[in-house]
Amino acid sequence: MRDDKRGKNGEYLLTLAIETSCDETSAAVLKNGREVLSNVISTQIEQHKKFGGVVPEVASRKHVENVDMVIQDALDEAGVNLSQIDHIGVTYGPGLVGALLVGVSTVKAMAYALNIPLVGVNHIEGHIYANFIEDPDLEPPFLCLIVSGGHSHLAYVRDYGEYEIMGKTRDDAVGEAFDKVARAMGLGYPGGPIIDQLAKQGDANAIHFPRVYLENDSYDFSFSGLKSAVLNYLNSQSQKGEEIKIEDVAASFQQAVMEVLIHKTLEGARQKNVNKIVLAGGVAANSALREGIKKKAEALGLQVRYPSLQLCTDNAAMIGCAAYYNYLKGNTADLYLNAVPNLKLGEIYERYK
Repeated sequence: MRDDKRGKNGEYLLTLAIETSCDETSAAVLKNGREVLSNVISTQIEQHKKFGGVVPEVASRKHVENVDMVIQDALDEAGVNLSQIDHIGVTYGPGLVGALLVGVSTVKAMAYALNIPLVGVNHIEGHIYANFIEDPDLEPPFLCLIVSGGHSHLAYVRDYGEYEIMGKTRDDAVGEAFDKVARAMGLGYPGGPIIDQLAKQGDANAIHFPRVYLENDSYDFSFSGLKSAVLNYLNSQSQKGEEIKIEDVAASFQQAVMEVLIHKTLEGARQKNVNKIVLAGGVAANSALREGIKKKAEALGLQVRYPSLQLCTDNAAMIGCAAYYNYLKGNTADLYLNAVPNLKLGEIYERYK
């Protein structure tokens, strides 16, 4: 669906997008959905590091402090002003309710004042759409593995906005498991990038941790048992006074995660008979996942796509791309749009229906 509409600027539409679902305050301006004119991200990692994870109240307060400045920076970087914006998009779920409300409230006020359409965007959908920005030629259908700190989904993307959820996590999301294992080893936050780097120096076969595949026909994920196995190993070694080589623990844990993710994704592609596999979400930045799935997929004649590192993590550009395609479908919200912290992929704002 590349039926571009004309906006205030003649041959193209300008989208302003806001993302505040967790601990990044981000604003972006996009031209016709896929050309990023600006993508400003203000991260709160340093504020949350001392707590070992995101503190919701702290995140909300920082969003209030940052959001106006980040929006202005995005407009300035794009070289546009608010009068040129055709529509505005915002993440309204899933995420931390207080953080989401900052973005939703800000955008509703702006849409009202500017008298422009408002589009509510599903954060998980936004991660998928990061790939449309990265690859101008990418079109559905394809299979998408969405892996981040809060989400693990295997989704068949039939068309823009049309998803079949083949599998999802039954307990810990992938990124959550990485963070908890990293915390147990005293490595800091966020855990994913730290473990990825340590794993390159370790032996992935040094320790056998369980691979949880669940039922034979299941595409669901479960990482709670694997996380517990790592914690039990660390406690056991400590009690016996034996050396813990954190590089080997990191490599062995990461390998156990990636084998399951890659296996289920390739099986899903075979089942749906698609030749394109797409990665999305923060864990899509993991080097072992990128290299491992690409090697195995190419041996089967499958293409693998994934975004650049900045577009893997939370950012407003991906929200703007999703907002654009929702706008083309007529999926605009009204001023009753609210934050939905447990919003599911494929669910839409009730008033869209």
